[in-house]
Amino acid sequence: MAAMITARTIVDPSDCDFLGHMNVSRYFAACSDGVLAIQSEMGLTARDMRSGRRLSFAVVNANSDFRAELAAGDAIRLETEILELGEKTITFRHRLYRCEDNALAFETRFKCVMFDLAARRSAVVPDDVRAAAAPFMAD
Repeated sequence: MAAMITARTIVDPSDCDFLGHMNVSRYFAACSDGVLAIQSEMGLTARDMRSGRRLSFAVVNANSDFRAELAAGDAIRLETEILELGEKTITFRHRLYRCEDNALAFETRFKCVMFDLAARRSAVVPDDVRAAAAPFMAD
């Protein structure tokens, strides 16, 4: 399966800056939502984060490329896959596409650490999360 569609939306005029294209902050907001969507598929749901194991992935590094402009009214989709899974870390690749012409508009890699929300420190990725991540590993 590899990449999962983790978000679909339409670029709103309020998402755009005074130059008329989607603001940088909106690209990263989409990717943040993408991490939450894929980690939920791996068993780290909002409920689990709030009142269960209290674990979540936290971004510690981002490497990004802006490839095409997005404007108000553009339909976009975010595809997310896993590039690496270590003992305490995971690297996600997010690709944001303009649906109309399937143009790759943005690509970023998020290196994340498994974060214990109660202890406020890194933790080992649980075995069930590791197993649930397997279908999303890049080829």
